[in-house]
Amino acid sequence: MRIFDISRKLVNGMPVWPGDTAFQYEVSWPMEESGSVNVGRLELSTHTGTHVDAPFHFDNDGKRISELDLNLYIGPARVIDLPPEIESISIEELKEVDLDGVTRVLFRTCAWKNGTVFPEKIPHIEPELAPYLAKKGIRLIGLDVPSVDPIDSKELPAHHSLNENGIHILESLILDKIVPGDYELIALPLPLVEGDGSPVRAILRQW
Repeated sequence: MRIFDISRKLVNGMPVWPGDTAFQYEVSWPMEESGSVNVGRLELSTHTGTHVDAPFHFDNDGKRISELDLNLYIGPARVIDLPPEIESISIEELKEVDLDGVTRVLFRTCAWKNGTVFPEKIPHIEPELAPYLAKKGIRLIGLDVPSVDPIDSKELPAHHSLNENGIHILESLILDKIVPGDYELIALPLPLVEGDGSPVRAILRQW
């Protein structure tokens, strides 16, 4: 069995959504003070690094993180390679892709080339793709960019369309070194009772 870590490293100074909480880790209770242990303190957004979106993130009546089915975030997944120059991901790009029996799909675009800087433009999901994927049996999509919508979008049409079609969202993966194909995905969110999202440690396993 091989394990591939597809999570972004959480480190001070890492890029976050413009205007969102900066990531900060510090040893707030060092061994010199406690006498026996180092204890760290975290400050971060629920959308820091590799993370999942709960419907509450974009819908006040949507489910919180703690209400989501964990089965969505663990199980077989297919990594699909897409060209980094595409502006959006639509039905056209997937017409020739075999999705039979697939429940989780991860789109590998490699469009976020400099991981130390938050991107200004990304290939986003076209809203009409959601019902197409739902008919194929897809329940979760993952991307190697920070959002399923354009960076400057306020209406978030892809978020809403995916939610309306029962498809959940995993964002900001690192898939550069992953060969397209079939894996087992494990990307479990934290049990945040009122959470609108949650960082995850996302991995792929392959036998």
